[in-house]
Amino acid sequence: MAKVTGIGGIFMKSPDPKKLMTWYSEHLGLESNDEFVGALLKWREYDEPDTEATSVFGLFDQDTDYFNPSEAPFMVNFRVDNLDAMLKRLRDQGCDVVEKTEDLDGIGRFGWVVDPEGRKIELWEPVNAK
Repeated sequence: MAKVTGIGGIFMKSPDPKKLMTWYSEHLGLESNDEFVGALLKWREYDEPDTEATSVFGLFDQDTDYFNPSEAPFMVNFRVDNLDAMLKRLRDQGCDVVEKTEDLDGIGRFGWVVDPEGRKIELWEPVNAK
């Protein structure tokens, strides 16, 4: 059965993402990323300690439509071991699954579901997740 295997990232809206990231860097020691406003948090796979993995802390402009249809100021990204099976199960269970998926070379595949309170949840199958 497809399942969540961890947290892939936490994303928040901000009126000034760069200023907020500066605060997180200065006060919490998060190393700012050059490709986006946020940080990459490195860790090791529990079952494969030689395998490095990454979770993302990302900040978005307040008016981003990336979280749509959710109006929540944050979005959680869960790592999953089989995106297609997870999305099928969610659909079969009557969940509000976003129809589109996205593939990013070298990163993995993404899909989305909206929870019963209207929050968009991102599901990420990292490259080589199986």
